[in-house]
Amino acid sequence: MKNGEKEKVANPLFEKRPKQFGIGGALPPKKDLHRPEDKAAKKERLLKRAQAEAEGKAPESKKPVVVKYGLNHVSYLIEQNKAQLVVIAHDVDPIELVVWLPALCRKMEIPYCIVKGKSRLGTIVHKKTAAVLCLTTVKNEDKLEFIKILEAIKANFNDKYDEYRKKWGGGIMGSKSQARTKAKERLLAKEAAQRMS
Repeated sequence: MKNGEKEKVANPLFEKRPKQFGIGGALPPKKDLHRPEDKAAKKERLLKRAQAEAEGKAPESKKPVVVKYGLNHVSYLIEQNKAQLVVIAHDVDPIELVVWLPALCRKMEIPYCIVKGKSRLGTIVHKKTAAVLCLTTVKNEDKLEFIKILEAIKANFNDKYDEYRKKWGGGIMGSKSQARTKAKERLLAKEAAQRMS
C-alpha cells in the first residue's frame, strides 16, 4: 500500500446487492434517447442558414418528413384524409386493436398494407414495437417510386378486399358430415335417375 492512501473500510451494515437488469429484474437506468444530428449535417445546416441570413433572406425552415405512428394518431390522420399510406403489423395482440383499420382505410380511399412484424415497424420509428405506421408526406425526388408502390399496394390490398372476405373458411368437413353429404348426393342421383326413366 502506498503512503498517504487510506484503506477503504466497507460498512458491514450495508449489504451489497448488485442489480440484475435482465427480464423480470430491476428497471433499466434512464438513458438519453435523443438522437442528435451528426457534426457534418449540423455544420451544413448552420452554414446554409448563415448564408441565407447574410444575403438578407429569411431562413427557410422546412417541416421534416417523418413517419407517423401510434394507433390514435394514425386513425386521426386517416379520418382527416391526411394519410397517404398506412402500414399495419400482422401480429398485433389483441388483434381487435387494428382489425377495423382496413375498413376505415377503404372508406376513406387510403391505401393500406399488412406487413410482417410489429417489431420491424418499431425499428423504423426507433421503438420496440409499433402496431401501425403512416406516411403523410414524401420527398419530391421519391414521388414517382412512391406512386408505383401505392399502385401495387392498392391492387393487392384495397381492391382485393371483397375477394379475401368471400374466401374465409376452407370448407373442411368431418367424417360424419362427409358421409351425410355423400348419402344426400346418392339419394338425389337416384331420384334424378328415376325421373329420367
